[in-house]
Amino acid sequence: MSGDRSRPRVLALANQKGGVGKTTTAINLGTALAAVGEQVLIIDLDPQGNASTGLGIPNTPEARTPSTLEVMMGKSSISQAQRPTDIDRMSIVPGHIDLVMVERDAAANRHKNYGLRDALNAHAAAMEHSDELGPSYVLIDCPPSLNILTLNALAAADAVIVPLQCEFFAMEGLSLLVDTIEEARRSLNPNLIIQGVILTMHDGRQVLTQQVEEDVRAFLGKKVYSNTIPRNVRLSEAPSFGQPALVYDMECKGSQAYIAVAKELIRRERGLAAA
Repeated sequence: MSGDRSRPRVLALANQKGGVGKTTTAINLGTALAAVGEQVLIIDLDPQGNASTGLGIPNTPEARTPSTLEVMMGKSSISQAQRPTDIDRMSIVPGHIDLVMVERDAAANRHKNYGLRDALNAHAAAMEHSDELGPSYVLIDCPPSLNILTLNALAAADAVIVPLQCEFFAMEGLSLLVDTIEEARRSLNPNLIIQGVILTMHDGRQVLTQQVEEDVRAFLGKKVYSNTIPRNVRLSEAPSFGQPALVYDMECKGSQAYIAVAKELIRRERGLAAA
């Protein structure tokens, strides 16, 4: 798919709720896409920097500078900031706690919502005139809030993927996020779409999970991925070893689920490209 596309497909993984699997999804989707030959760039846009930690980048200023902060402020290019990972064909622009400064510094910058978009556009243009192979997918791991960092992601993205935990307040949070994406489309990025919703921490034995899944599918129809991500201990353990679950334990149910989701993502992307 990527061979006939000169610019990367930029996907923001967003949900204002924490603990829904955004970072786990970014890391493992990226790993699965890289495993099938795609060039993947992760943008860690969360001040907690969990995607960076989960890919083995030490949480030190030396290892994470320049970070997405410098990229968004125009002080570093993506090429200067990206780090290789232990996963072939996957690199990351690390996140750092200093990202909290973006909110403060943006008040004086009228282009405050477009720093990441401008950096990604510049990187894509540079790759077109380079012998180096640029990314076919950029996955943006957003923070668990609807702040200026998330708005930067929505302004830069072609589409949004929403990891959604199967819990009681899921529909309430999803409605708010859909409204935010609609507002971003009107004010920041007229081409933005919801690519899909991925149900995470899914336990089909629980009545609540079944009800949430039924409600979400009724609300968004085919936007909801047919494959779901189960509750899985190995998914939770992997980040503490600085590894994606697909490297830590490829045979576990969580890893196999992300492989299935990655295949579905590629099918969806092909369908969008053909439309």
